[in-house]
Amino acid sequence: MSTLTRRDVEHIFESLRKGLVPERGIDTFAVGIEKQRGEIHRQLDLAADGEGTIKFLRGGYGCGKTFTARLAVLDAQSKGFATSFVVVSDNDLRFHRFDDVYRKVLTELGTSSCPRGALGDILDRWIGHIEESLIAAGADEDAADFDDKVRRRLDEDLASLTGGQAPHDFVRVVQTIFDMKQRGDMAEAGALISWLCGSGNVAASAKKVAGIKGEIGSRDALDYLRGVLEIVKAAGYKGLVIVIDEAETILRMRKDSRHKSLNGIRQIADAAGGYPGLLWLFTGTAEFFDSRHGVAGLAPLHDRIRFLKQGRFASLRQAQLELTPFDADRLRAVALRLRELYPTADQAHLDAMISTEFVGRLVKQITAGFKGDVGVVPRQFLREFVTQMDLVQEHEDYDPMVEYGFQPAELSPEEQTAMAGDALSLDDDTGLVAQEDVW
Repeated sequence: MSTLTRRDVEHIFESLRKGLVPERGIDTFAVGIEKQRGEIHRQLDLAADGEGTIKFLRGGYGCGKTFTARLAVLDAQSKGFATSFVVVSDNDLRFHRFDDVYRKVLTELGTSSCPRGALGDILDRWIGHIEESLIAAGADEDAADFDDKVRRRLDEDLASLTGGQAPHDFVRVVQTIFDMKQRGDMAEAGALISWLCGSGNVAASAKKVAGIKGEIGSRDALDYLRGVLEIVKAAGYKGLVIVIDEAETILRMRKDSRHKSLNGIRQIADAAGGYPGLLWLFTGTAEFFDSRHGVAGLAPLHDRIRFLKQGRFASLRQAQLELTPFDADRLRAVALRLRELYPTADQAHLDAMISTEFVGRLVKQITAGFKGDVGVVPRQFLREFVTQMDLVQEHEDYDPMVEYGFQPAELSPEEQTAMAGDALSLDDDTGLVAQEDVW
């Protein structure tokens, strides 16, 4: 369990008040996913040993897919990985365009010391390692030709690490960034780092210095990702973990975009083994994986990652890792963990007012009318539970056992959809995904 700062604790409860998954500290109240977490750790060990791998988290609404994915990011960073957490959007992430995917991955690239936009920091660490190795080998860091030696090593290392597959522009931009930083041209170096992250808003003057034109294209994006991956490892990290959250959003795209996006996932799955140290982690609903409009409609992808279950049992090690719905016991356990974490000067008073009896009754009432399906309400329950602790903290005479109405809460539209079992709104086509549909 991680050691939380006051700021971490405040972040946890502010996120829960808004119905959001906190980005840190969540291991302190992770309950009921020990086996799934263990399998993700196994995948991280594979990546640390030089394997390229891919895993898919499947589960219904409220099963904790985003929570588990966020926890995977924290676990990965604690083990020495760089990470990126990308949420699929049908507005600014056209998943069938690898340049879009690459840009989002690099924008969200983070480490334990730099949570977002970490490429510049990673480059600095890599260059620092090169300088240290040259000095250890007897080079004089004050000599006039020291920078030339560093530059040559940059070129040699990139060629060696990527097997010569890094695009020429990638190598040229990295070298130019180094030169600019040595001259103190930090603004121009920052502009080229933005270009390397996939930005399309870099001034032509900055690109001209590096001898590049245009932006990183869709066909080259995975080659650039390979270069970034190798720099990440050369900088001292175990590898890179990329989370693609809410893949079911693809189902709401137009038919042509949906087909191409699914083919993009197939291409990533096929290529995963060729990126040593990279773990892709996708999250999606059963509808996404099992429907004709989703993975099941693209035979080459479905055959590779098909979910298999023998009665009540499913192997954790298959391509899809199943998350099961919350139950009442799990909700109670999470609530009691959060009660321990809640920042208060009078823990005894909080424990007395937010008693185990109150927690049990709140679970029963919040889940009333849900046909016994607790799995659709954890986010709503936790938001309500935190509100009760807030009221106890703010009002000395507030007694939740007396004041709380214990009326079943109203469902959000998403929860109503989950309860009704309705599929996501799709266009009227019923055709399968074209196997040869590529971009």
